[in-house]
Amino acid sequence: MKNNQGSTITTFQLPSSDPEAGLILDSDGQLLDLNQAAKDLSAETGTDNPIRLLPVNFSALINACLTQGRAIEGVESRQHSATLSWTFIPDQDSRQVLARGRDVTDNIRKLDEATRSSRLYRLITENTTDLISRHAPDGRFIDATPASWRLLGYWPEELRGKPLEEVFRSNAFSAEVEEARNRLRDEGYATMTIEITHRDGSRRWFEIASRAIRETYTGAVIEVVSVSRDITARVKSEENNRRLAEELAHTARLATLGELASSIAHEMNQPLASIVNFASASQRYLKLAQENPECLERVDDGLQRITHHANRASEVIKRLRAFLRKGQQRTAPVNINDAVTNVKRLCQWDADKHNVVIQENLTPLNPVLTADPVLLEQVLINLIRNGIDANTEARQDNSAPSHIKIETCVTPIQETLIKVTDHGAGLDEEGMRHMFTPFYTSKPQGLGLGLSMSRSIIEGYGGFLDAQPAEGGGLTLICRFPPPLCTDSESGNLRETDQDE
Repeated sequence: MKNNQGSTITTFQLPSSDPEAGLILDSDGQLLDLNQAAKDLSAETGTDNPIRLLPVNFSALINACLTQGRAIEGVESRQHSATLSWTFIPDQDSRQVLARGRDVTDNIRKLDEATRSSRLYRLITENTTDLISRHAPDGRFIDATPASWRLLGYWPEELRGKPLEEVFRSNAFSAEVEEARNRLRDEGYATMTIEITHRDGSRRWFEIASRAIRETYTGAVIEVVSVSRDITARVKSEENNRRLAEELAHTARLATLGELASSIAHEMNQPLASIVNFASASQRYLKLAQENPECLERVDDGLQRITHHANRASEVIKRLRAFLRKGQQRTAPVNINDAVTNVKRLCQWDADKHNVVIQENLTPLNPVLTADPVLLEQVLINLIRNGIDANTEARQDNSAPSHIKIETCVTPIQETLIKVTDHGAGLDEEGMRHMFTPFYTSKPQGLGLGLSMSRSIIEGYGGFLDAQPAEGGGLTLICRFPPPLCTDSESGNLRETDQDE
């Protein structure tokens, strides 16, 4: 339709301020008019003809919307890297169509990214071996990943609304959960390791890490996200490793006892020989008792001496049985000075055989350490026997005695040190670097396990075993322990050392 001046009359209005591109088309698809936004869009996309901004099937779309008398929305067209979305609006009276288009490139990109993220999230949550779950502040399940069936015996649909106590059945669970809730409230993060009962009745160990989701303005915990992992296999492996370590330590004690056999026999021989001598003498005095009643006093004295030496032999047997004890580690407060004295007695005859004098220099502070007494004595025996061997190998004149010094002290920062110093040949730089490596030894008959095992034992109590060259030659082995429990000299009670004293 044209006016008297011959220009085309359009039904639709195209405001110049409209941000969306607008093209007015007739029923044949001919361009009748366009707005400034359409011109700008043509320039931005490098299109010389605005008609090319439309979808390639725009003629069919014009015919369809005029025939059906309805608008057609969301038809996309691509111009280089831009994506346009068009809406075709018909006017039946004038047989004209308004095509409105907008740039949806960013929207499409964001939608694609959201789709990829959603697909990735679904892939992770549906295939992860760990249980990812959401909880209300009171612990009730909001949602969970499919791993819940394998780990707990419940499908996600069954878990929704269930309280934690009903699912994670455990004797200590209530106390653990209460502590975790306090940490979530105060710190926003909490972890716990707990043994639970699976739905099928089996016992399993779980490691659970939780993160609090807070309300923006009040900071209140509105939701908790948790990741639960089944660590049953790891716990069993650690138990097996501990058992094997105990077996190895026991085997080492047996080997040490074999090496000390001659010394132990010598120590046992003295009280036993004394018992035999006093028993024989007592028998003789008993035979003379009828003629000389004073002999009964000698019999009484002999029996007392027999009791004394029998008790002495009994103490040796007790020390050996304690040293050879096999079983679970038993930690208890150990007086360091007493432990050093006991070990010195065990090693004394071996030292005497090699003409080595063991000198003690014990601190009067009387430090106490929480440890397994047997394992600690095993470490000290290893260190003293290493010193005896080093002195023996380095000494040329066996008639002159050599010395080993074992001392205890407490540093200003309340660390307890046990030092064993020998007068041997010492070690070079390479030897110092490798001396604690398993199976490394400079002895022809050595296994190379004593020092490495000793370091492992000391580290198990939070300490450290190291070595340094001694003044005047030889080597000093140092057991360093963290601040221990010390004996209060006034009350005699055990107290924790205050590092700030």
